[in-house]
Amino acid sequence: MNRCWSCAEPIAANARYHPRCLEQLFGAPTVPELDLDTAQLHTLALAMVGHISISGVQKKLSVRLDGHRRTLQIAVDGARYILKPQAGTFPQLPENEWLTQRLAALIGIDVPPCALLALRDGSLAYVVRRFDRPEAGGKLAMEDFCQLAELGPGAKYDASAEQCAKLVRRYADEPLIELLKLYRQFVFAWWVGNGDMHLKNLALLRHQDGRYRLSPAYDQLNTRLVLPDDRLALPVCGKRDNLKVETLRELARRFGIGPRAAERVLREVRDALPQALERVAEAPLSAAMRETYAATLRARTPDLDEG
Repeated sequence: MNRCWSCAEPIAANARYHPRCLEQLFGAPTVPELDLDTAQLHTLALAMVGHISISGVQKKLSVRLDGHRRTLQIAVDGARYILKPQAGTFPQLPENEWLTQRLAALIGIDVPPCALLALRDGSLAYVVRRFDRPEAGGKLAMEDFCQLAELGPGAKYDASAEQCAKLVRRYADEPLIELLKLYRQFVFAWWVGNGDMHLKNLALLRHQDGRYRLSPAYDQLNTRLVLPDDRLALPVCGKRDNLKVETLRELARRFGIGPRAAERVLREVRDALPQALERVAEAPLSAAMRETYAATLRARTPDLDEG
């Protein structure tokens, strides 16, 4: 089955994107041009270091559409998209991130519009629309959890899931709602093997109604595809590995989430396994990576069982 390189839903064999997905991402039903290859993007990314505020070790570029919405252009100011090409150190990170974001959406996590784009050299890059740049212009205030905790970027691993919950209780306008979203993200991180959900990859966003809520999920990967023994970045009830359903239930209790709400999250993730495995099987990853991803999901789904 052929799947859309944006939403991962089925699509005609001769197509790569649904027009509606392109409209949602780019505001036009066609794929914008980007006449660059991976090597050029790496050079541009290095040249932009110090000029953009996007953090992380993966090479990233700020890009924007031209006035006719036909071409993606490298930009320092006014960029509404982030573009991530292939990384030399770790293979297929763009495909990995795209698939992980699609699985997150499958279990009800809010994610921004994103897609895979083919570059001139045939390699794939990941493009995502910035959720802190509204269509009307300007910029929404966003504070990552390092900033909320008054820690420097180097301390992004110096916390726990429970400390993240304390930050949400303190700063979110509707903490009970946002804590349930945060809980779902931690359950998901364990399920897919995301060992990079640290304080810099969680944030509160000041929405246009003035309320601070958990931002859409970003920078999500199955890190075990490139680091086979990778553990969770932030401990959950003191554990970074070998989480069981009892651990996740205890986390819900520490978050102040009721048992019925927690069981609903666990059930929804567990029930998503068949669809998740379909998406993994048809993802543009190597056969070995697809096998490892599927094995992670199969192995960890029993840990979400009601017991």
